[in-house]
Amino acid sequence: MMTLPDLTVLRPGSVAEAVEALRANPGARVLAGGTDIVPNLKYGMYDTRHLVALRGLSSELRYVREHQSGELRLGAMCSIDELGRSELVKARVPALADACRQIAGPQLRRMGTLGGNLCLDTRCVYVNQSHFWRSALGYCLKKDGTVCHVVAGGKRCVAAASNDTAPVLLALDASVKTISPRGERTIALHEFYVADGLHNTVLAPDELLTEVRIPAAAARRRQAFAKLRMRAAIDFPALNLAVALELDGHSVKSVSLAVSALAARPALIKGLQDLHGHAADAIFAEELGRRAHKQCKPLTNIGIDPGWRRDVLPVLVRRTVLRAIG
Repeated sequence: MMTLPDLTVLRPGSVAEAVEALRANPGARVLAGGTDIVPNLKYGMYDTRHLVALRGLSSELRYVREHQSGELRLGAMCSIDELGRSELVKARVPALADACRQIAGPQLRRMGTLGGNLCLDTRCVYVNQSHFWRSALGYCLKKDGTVCHVVAGGKRCVAAASNDTAPVLLALDASVKTISPRGERTIALHEFYVADGLHNTVLAPDELLTEVRIPAAAARRRQAFAKLRMRAAIDFPALNLAVALELDGHSVKSVSLAVSALAARPALIKGLQDLHGHAADAIFAEELGRRAHKQCKPLTNIGIDPGWRRDVLPVLVRRTVLRAIG
């Protein structure tokens, strides 16, 4: 039986109090829905002794709003379930609603939050195990050890990003708002993630993600999300991706393709500008798949064959692009 360690749960009543609790308790971790951090605490993956629970912040951080600029603003404490069912989200960013409906199972979607999903800890077959299992292996870079079991001689953790909302929001040029004792800042999502499985975001230990902002232009873009997993429910992604296209008639005006669950951060496929002006057709979809295949190299960081994941990638891209084109 896995049990929780001794913890002190702090329950702030406002965002300001939450930030102060993080500042005053170095090493404290945020508890939103708890669907990821609670199992990890039972695995003994964190040394923290303080949790800052955000349930009391729902009145401040749980909302779906359309700003006067046309920008869609989502509070970080919105549940995954309500985003998947929101008529405004489905109308403006249907790929995000689709991604939310494919996360875990119904109970976890009701508990999990948007902010929690975006800040989801990276996962690896060598670390998301019991302490006994990890100790028998000699630990790893992500926790207690000095060796990467995925990349021989690796000096940086390559545990995989597994958040399904991230590729959609990345493809749609979204940004996040954060607050810390140093004030507020807005961070473009393509600058939010870093290639380090130990901590794959730019968030400081005393910084809290409070809001997601999706530009008005996202509503004009054809968009689709796809997720590969071994079972149709519960499972984390073996691969996920999102495409966003702006069309001018039957021609591609702009295109973004984000792929994740392969490395420590979700990534945009690079060098697609030369495809602007091409016909939005099956040949275009095939070319996007070819470029994704060339740039993405899955690792053995999850328990699914990396060669198979790489072979499936261009097929999944092609199908998703054709679905977005309609």
